[in-house]
Amino acid sequence: MRLIKNLLALVVLAIGALWSLQGIGLVGGSFMTGQSQWLYIGIVTTLVGLGGLVWANRSLP
Repeated sequence: MRLIKNLLALVVLAIGALWSLQGIGLVGGSFMTGQSQWLYIGIVTTLVGLGGLVWANRSLP
């Protein structure tokens, strides 16, 4: 189960990073390229992915 949680969190993190890069115009080829709202959406998504990684790897007492 821990592996699935980690994989899901990594996918969310990667999508957030991609959206952020598209938002600032470093990755082209999409309607999101150069649109600043996708930078902010990507940052929030990346933070959710990081939070998911922390949650998936927390130690239970």
